[in-house]
Amino acid sequence: MQPCRLDDRAVISLTGPEARGFLQNLVTNDLDRLEPGRGLYAALLSPQGKIGFDFFVVEGEGGLLLDVAAAAREALLKKLKLYRLRAQVEIAAREELGVYAALTGDAVRRAVSFRDPRHDGLPARSIGAVAEMPADLPGTADYHEARLALAVPEGGDFGFEKIFALDGGLDELHAISFTKGCYVGQELTARMKHRATSRKRPLLAMGDAPLPPPGTAVAREGDIGEVIATYGDRGFASVRLDKWTPDRPARADDVTLRLIKPAWLER
Repeated sequence: MQPCRLDDRAVISLTGPEARGFLQNLVTNDLDRLEPGRGLYAALLSPQGKIGFDFFVVEGEGGLLLDVAAAAREALLKKLKLYRLRAQVEIAAREELGVYAALTGDAVRRAVSFRDPRHDGLPARSIGAVAEMPADLPGTADYHEARLALAVPEGGDFGFEKIFALDGGLDELHAISFTKGCYVGQELTARMKHRATSRKRPLLAMGDAPLPPPGTAVAREGDIGEVIATYGDRGFASVRLDKWTPDRPARADDVTLRLIKPAWLER
């Protein structure tokens, strides 16, 4: 795909002597795995283990940079500041920084770039000063087309504190460490993992008409899940895998759905 600016993403920075330890105690992934040029995918969960915010973390600008959905930035800022208490960490929105995909040439050297850790088929990501990046880059259409082709959910696809981390596929998308120790929502997430009680996953839903809104039940001989995100006649449905059978259609209201299990769920 051609280089593009992901203008539906925003950047938050965490700086200060306790920035890394502060974030390590909150998020699902292990920040000890961070190193220059390597980004992590992670989430901040509710205490009940449901996805509040998903984002990328990378070293840069003298601290940590979070690449997060723009629509969620203010809420994430508020949540991080709520948890800060007396920690020596500065948390700030970085309006002058933008998020980019598939940058090439000099633009890469002027940015903090990293491979997308969720899927090898997704383009490399970069965070850079908007003033130093090409001004004529296209927007997000190609990126989201590539993401939907691979059936990788993100951001608003999960809703806010509606889906458990494992039900959202965050384990298979490399967002969870089960060896790092405590974080918000860790106890329930670990229990679901070890007891194998997580049966739902996000499947790609292909409709014969535009999909009905999130929250609509998905049925086939009884309810098997619900629509969680829509993009015209495509979207995501959270589906009980023990009730899903390949090549058998389902319905959401009057729309016939073909439910496709992403290849990344087989890893």
